[in-house]
Amino acid sequence: MVLQLQHGAIITVDQSKSKTGDQKTLRRLAQNREAARKSRLRKKAYVQQLESSRLRLTQLEQELQKARQQGIFIVSGLSGGHGLSVSGNAALAFDMDYAHWLNEHQRLINDLRSGLNSHLGDSELRILVESVMAHYDEVFKLKSIGVKADAFHMLSGMWKTPAERCFMWLGGFRSSELLKILGNHLEPLTDQQLMGICNLQQSSQQAEDALSQGMEALQQALVDTLSSACLGPTASGNVADYMSQMAIAMSKLATLENFLHQADLLRHQTLQQMHRILTTRQAARALLVFSDYNSRLRALSSLWLARPRN
Repeated sequence: MVLQLQHGAIITVDQSKSKTGDQKTLRRLAQNREAARKSRLRKKAYVQQLESSRLRLTQLEQELQKARQQGIFIVSGLSGGHGLSVSGNAALAFDMDYAHWLNEHQRLINDLRSGLNSHLGDSELRILVESVMAHYDEVFKLKSIGVKADAFHMLSGMWKTPAERCFMWLGGFRSSELLKILGNHLEPLTDQQLMGICNLQQSSQQAEDALSQGMEALQQALVDTLSSACLGPTASGNVADYMSQMAIAMSKLATLENFLHQADLLRHQTLQQMHRILTTRQAARALLVFSDYNSRLRALSSLWLARPRN
């Protein structure tokens, strides 16, 4: 303890406490420096990961383009210049084509949003709405070819972001859920429109339930087939029995493509029916609401993947 004279008075200074305070301050500074260093390292690693992903994507694009030029990929006719591999890496080909579709879709949505905000007349706005609807026709054609090329890839939804996959049903959105989302954002509907939307939602729900039950029955049939007593050559059965069981399983799997086609047909028809029920301005707003919802799911996926991991 030290005595100090200040303004004629004697005060005491406890050096041990002062030293203790200095040590705590130094520890906090050291901890802050260490936290900042780790944060910089995480940020650097994240940037490197993004750069690595970008380079990998560029490489995949070059490989795909080279393969197409060499004739490895057989391009199926699809308006708008889209193509899809029916041999080789069909999943990669679809993912690339879908990414191009999504970019064009965003451009059309931006045009529609600008037109709606600038209070375009119904005739001009109708052209923009029809362009978006026609573009949805394109993605359903693209998906139809994708299902034929690789039904499992389409069912898994790996061409979507994680948050989008969380809400997927048979390779896409649920029509009934789409109608629920739109119902909270549209202008006041007439009684006739309200009845039309309610009937469409009810019929969509019934169709979804039927398809879901069919998928459950298909999955159970595959489980029963693949878990049969004489499944493999090492069991009590022989190779012929094994091949017979696998042939049965393959024939059942062919039904999977039909379920995916039916689900996309339901989605497509729901969009078209919705368009017919609503006015041009309501349809424009509905398309924006649906697009914004999917954009937020993609943004949520990006935030989730970029979250700090301690």
